[in-house]
Amino acid sequence: MTLRQERSSVSRRLAYVVISVVFANFLGIAFFYVLQAGATPERIAGSLACLLTIGYLQLRVFSKPGADLRSVKAYLALGAMTLLAFVPVVFFPQAWSGMPGFVAGSALLVLPNRVRWLAFGTVALSNAAIQSFYVDVVPQLVYYLLSPMVAGLVVYGLSRLPSLVKQLETVRSELAGLAVSQERLRFARDLHDLLGVSLSAITLKVELARRQVGEHTERAQKELAEILGIAREALTDVRAVASSYRELSLTDEIESARSVLTAAGVETAIEANHTDLSPRSRTVLATVLREGVTNLLRHSHATRCSITISGTDRHVSIDIINDGAPAEANAERGSGLANLATRTTAIGGSLLSQTSPDRTYRLHAEVPVDPVTEEPARDERPAGPMIATRFAQILLTAVVIGYGLMAMTFVWYGYAKFGPLGVTVVAAGIAGTAALALGMVSRPLVELDLPRRLAVLGGIALCVYVPQLVYGDPFSSVPGFLAGSAALLLPRVAGWVGFFAVALGQGVIFDVLGFDSVDVAWGIMATINHGLVLYALTRLRSMVTELHEAREELANAAVTQERLRFARDLHDLLGYSLSAITLKSELTHRLVTIDPERARQELGEVLEISRQALADVRSVALSYRELSFDEETQSAQALLSAADIEVTVRIDECDRLPKDVTVTLATVLREGVTNLLRHSKAEHCEIVLSHARGLVTMDIVNDGIPTTDRKSRDGSGIGNLTTRVRALGGDLHAGLTPEHTYRLRAEIPLN
Repeated sequence: MTLRQERSSVSRRLAYVVISVVFANFLGIAFFYVLQAGATPERIAGSLACLLTIGYLQLRVFSKPGADLRSVKAYLALGAMTLLAFVPVVFFPQAWSGMPGFVAGSALLVLPNRVRWLAFGTVALSNAAIQSFYVDVVPQLVYYLLSPMVAGLVVYGLSRLPSLVKQLETVRSELAGLAVSQERLRFARDLHDLLGVSLSAITLKVELARRQVGEHTERAQKELAEILGIAREALTDVRAVASSYRELSLTDEIESARSVLTAAGVETAIEANHTDLSPRSRTVLATVLREGVTNLLRHSHATRCSITISGTDRHVSIDIINDGAPAEANAERGSGLANLATRTTAIGGSLLSQTSPDRTYRLHAEVPVDPVTEEPARDERPAGPMIATRFAQILLTAVVIGYGLMAMTFVWYGYAKFGPLGVTVVAAGIAGTAALALGMVSRPLVELDLPRRLAVLGGIALCVYVPQLVYGDPFSSVPGFLAGSAALLLPRVAGWVGFFAVALGQGVIFDVLGFDSVDVAWGIMATINHGLVLYALTRLRSMVTELHEAREELANAAVTQERLRFARDLHDLLGYSLSAITLKSELTHRLVTIDPERARQELGEVLEISRQALADVRSVALSYRELSFDEETQSAQALLSAADIEVTVRIDECDRLPKDVTVTLATVLREGVTNLLRHSKAEHCEIVLSHARGLVTMDIVNDGIPTTDRKSRDGSGIGNLTTRVRALGGDLHAGLTPEHTYRLRAEIPLN
């Protein structure tokens, strides 16, 4: 098992353990209050049956990772949960006041966005309204209003986060695949733009030259010269593209430069003295050296060249100096130096080229030994993967504040005992506890050494225990936040020892202050719950962030691997072919006046090689361009689900559809989903593919595009898709439907 798999497995196991303990404590507290109100066999049996059923529904239906919470089963379970949470109130009025929290949380999990929060608020108000028949004290009614809201958020959060972790894994894997797909498309464009035209031109010119050999020798020689120029340029393009995707060895380039210059009769002196370089810096220097030597051989008549590589701990420089600068150096250099300047600048370096009055040409580049991390292109990506992190932070903040407000209702209820000063002190203690928990303990970007961690724990302990000990009221603080903070800030064993010490200590405080056994049990169980909620939401968010970064690394690694594979394909398929074309064209150019028949034979071989090379270009480009409709469908489902968009997919069998049709449909699907995630606030999306009577139709329908914004947001994407679909004789329609949804429809005939 890899580290990433282990982390994700641990996060899911931790979530389920915490869920089980927290929910068991909720149910246990209710059972203790039932016992306190009157322990008869009937009441015990009835309450246990109801509580165990609530626990089963919550753990096995609503909180189960991967469960379909839009199914009929889920709605029936929600109805049963509602009955179990409200009907027993007739028999256990105040003892059952915590159970509506399960209904509130489950409603958030099951119901659609538009009604879930309405149902959530209705449950909270209903609980307070029901309890108003049994109590008439305002602070208590406020407590009964807050209790299902906070408990509902806890139920919702602890049930949702494990699923989000799992979704995040899936989505990040999909994004890795999308990153590779983007690279493949770029490779295909490079192949087409750089080599497709060149090889097509070579093929046409070889055919023309072959017909003219022996009859129009001068014209044949002209065509051969052009073929030779195109072939050389194409070979340079192959090397340029391949080298841009491969890490270069500076040592190998130094030896290559020495060999090439010596063979060309250039007196060469090379001095290399540099520290260890990062791969990026090493590749850039090697590229500068290769381009500098290539320009020297191509554009100058140098007899001497010196190459010096030197550096310090922070920077390394290379100087390539020769005595053969052309009279119009700047005009003859082409775009090579511009590309080198872009490469060196991208890693924080610089490039300088100059010609001195004595006709000495100098190319100087300087790069950092360890450049800053390359910033990835800021592509517009779906917001889905980041939902988990933002959601956890908002949820944790709401729960911490909610628990603080519930503690304040106890103080409000005992105002006569506390007085104005006491209320102020207690409020300050609760606010301080919440502030330290949110600002220092649960902040992912705050790094604390052990002394600072102990100081934070000391501050929380003061906020928790001073009001309790001064005013003799254990309800006047939230000791669970101290327990959860100990588990988060201290080493593992010490943290959990501290966690349970705080929980048991709270029971001791209740007992010493004269409370009965039910209140003692409540104090211990509430402290454990509050601490576990703080710990779980903080740790799970941290794990989500770690998985997020790990998947980014995976995407980068996948792209790097694809680049290396492409470089190998390019070199293996095309390097040899273009070299052979170049050599045979040179030979034919010499033979055309001496041996026309042999020249015609060589041209036939060149024609065959160029046709094969063009086929190779098309095969490599096609392997990088073809999209799989099945893979795009799976990717769309994962991305939309991660963005919390309810997605329905109905796909007819498309195995027998022509390849160009499935590729075009896959492209439409990708662009449609991308636009949906980028521009809309949809809650539901439906993807339907059907074919009948010689026509295949795909609909992508969502409910999240405002009427006034649609026209301005389409951009050029729809236009490009329309061109693709019409190329197959089909049509594309995009717009609002009478049902006030937005629909993208592609229709392609199968004939």
